[in-house]
Amino acid sequence: MQKLKYPYCHVKTICCCLLTVLIPLGAKTQPIPTVEENIPFLVTFSSDSEVSWGDDDFSQVFFFVIPEDKKSPVYIRVFDPDVGGQHDEDRTGFSSSTKFSVYGGRGCISAKEATSIEPLEGYKTGNLLDSKVFGEDTEYDNRWYTFGPFNPMEGELMQEYGGYILKIVAEGLKGDDGNLYRYFLSTKADDNQPVEGGNAFTFEYTFRLSNDQAQISHLYPYVNDRVVSVKFSNFDWDDDGYIKVVSVARRGDFAKISKENEWANSTHAISESEKSTSLDVQFIKKKSKLVKNNNVVLYITNQYGEFLPFYTAPIGGIPKFKYSIGVQKK
Repeated sequence: MQKLKYPYCHVKTICCCLLTVLIPLGAKTQPIPTVEENIPFLVTFSSDSEVSWGDDDFSQVFFFVIPEDKKSPVYIRVFDPDVGGQHDEDRTGFSSSTKFSVYGGRGCISAKEATSIEPLEGYKTGNLLDSKVFGEDTEYDNRWYTFGPFNPMEGELMQEYGGYILKIVAEGLKGDDGNLYRYFLSTKADDNQPVEGGNAFTFEYTFRLSNDQAQISHLYPYVNDRVVSVKFSNFDWDDDGYIKVVSVARRGDFAKISKENEWANSTHAISESEKSTSLDVQFIKKKSKLVKNNNVVLYITNQYGEFLPFYTAPIGGIPKFKYSIGVQKK
């Protein structure tokens, strides 16, 4: 099933949407995915793969936010960037490669193409700062590779996002295997030391679910004050349980779920109390049958067809349902 086409989320629109977005005081970037998201790995398949294996476009883009007052160098670290060995998904014998590219400068995120969820020509916008292709490199199996150092000012200054923006693109090249990996924005080249006040986000999340059926994964899309409804689009969920949406105003709505190699879409109204908050999208596996190594894609649009960002450190904190208990006089 083909992905639905929506108008691109132009940077001018994003800026208007995010004027009130503030990174929580004292927030630090964590491993991406974060502990709170409870997602084992990001995943990008190589270009000869079948989309039914759980990656609709063989590419994934993440943006890193570096506070404007940060002057010392930063590093983007990638865990297990090779395609082979302990964590990656072997289809017909490892024979794949993945290219990781870091971009900054003008157009890194402000260009219209930069916020497209489709890997169209020109989406790798900005200045190329560093890149490397990984195959079955045992040197980096189950280990970290470090890009950088980067001067924060090499990123694109976007005050609406909270500082300088660096972008990393993971692109599946030849082969048919799945590359499972993680990121960390660090102040050290050889250690994971978080950047105070930093954050990261993406507009389309492609990830691996845990094989532990008791585990619940979470994503945290931000809803700005202009949103009145959202459309959830998930791909290749494999009918693996259900997707629940929790917020400050709802105990849990259920999104329509996809089966193998198909998209499913459902629309949900946004109340006034949910505006300028994050949602908690929960992926709850069914207990009756294990769907092993399930790879899933999710993106969300608002009523204008604009893409919502998923922040790894949720804006405003992890949402909790707020309820009031009525007291009756005797």
